[in-house]
Amino acid sequence: MSCRHIVLLGATGSIGQSACRVARELPERVRVVGMSGFRNIERLAVEANLLRPAALAVPDAAAEAELRTKLDYQPAAVFTGPAGLDQLARWEGADLVLVAIVGTGGLRPTFAALEAGKDIALASKEVLVVAGELVMAAARRSGRRILPVDSEHNAIFQCLEGRDPVQVRRLILTASGGPFRSWPEDKLRAVTRQEALRHPTWRMGEKITIDSATMFNKGLEMIEARWLFDVDIARIDVVVHPQSIVHSMVEFVDGSVLAQMSHSDMRFPIQYALTWPDRIAGSLPPLEWARLGRLDFEEPRYDVFPALDLARQAAERGGAAPAVLNAANEVAVAEFLAGRIAFPRIWQIVTAVLERCGDRPGGDLESLLASDLEAREAALAEARL
Repeated sequence: MSCRHIVLLGATGSIGQSACRVARELPERVRVVGMSGFRNIERLAVEANLLRPAALAVPDAAAEAELRTKLDYQPAAVFTGPAGLDQLARWEGADLVLVAIVGTGGLRPTFAALEAGKDIALASKEVLVVAGELVMAAARRSGRRILPVDSEHNAIFQCLEGRDPVQVRRLILTASGGPFRSWPEDKLRAVTRQEALRHPTWRMGEKITIDSATMFNKGLEMIEARWLFDVDIARIDVVVHPQSIVHSMVEFVDGSVLAQMSHSDMRFPIQYALTWPDRIAGSLPPLEWARLGRLDFEEPRYDVFPALDLARQAAERGGAAPAVLNAANEVAVAEFLAGRIAFPRIWQIVTAVLERCGDRPGGDLESLLASDLEAREAALAEARL
């Protein structure tokens, strides 16, 4: 069994922190040779001092100066700015790059890593939502793999291994339903920031937690799954599963269904992505079936939570529509978290911006990023109405 040498982009976020823990628990199988951080330089320094990566990346010179005062070793390189992220993604000592940067900031480093011949462990769903066709084409050109880290896509990856895609009838993503899955629609108008951030099963960053509450997280995952597994969006469905034990399922043409199950701990999919194709015994707890008691499944409330239909529409339209959907949602979520809009306005803003900007062509990365910027401006204007 070989040791994977990884670069961790986004070491201070929730995924990055779980990945650091996996690396500490499996030092003979996972070695972190590079890591980046954005705002939390103190946390980056703590992880760097524990894992001793040769290369680091931070936003600017001021962050570099702060970081160096907190390190108790001398790294080989500290890169700065967006170009520094690309340099870190190309780091010669790495064979795999874990992309865990929130938003579109992971796009260019992903392309840089693929061009440098690195495999990708992908936790940033925006990379494929915004530029899925381009990213998958780059992976094919380089002959490298994209290993999914999201628990749902990692589950599907495990269920599909070694099986012919033509045998698949549909992919079934599971959703917790968030904190409001059973709330009446009229009560959603008064949802507070604190209520929306109270996820029933997962502990995540603020943006993804709000996305779970609106169901946009699952909508984005549908688009991501379309590219990861080369399956038409019409063959990707969602089912609400409040316990978050079944992480996703694959239904085959003969009616058989394979599901992947584990506790709701992101270390499970992270460890599998970092040690694939091997399975490694570690500290992760097994399921105790008798104590689970029951597993429930429900149809999503499409009329109350329109995010799934909006994501399906964007995927069917293609071009820049998924990028527009993602950008408008990011702005709307930020406005809600800042207390400037009500919770249902998130869906309303995304709907309006998708109608206004959703027909832009894709083509290349620059066109997609231009559409992303246009959608952000339109969403901000819509939020101010």
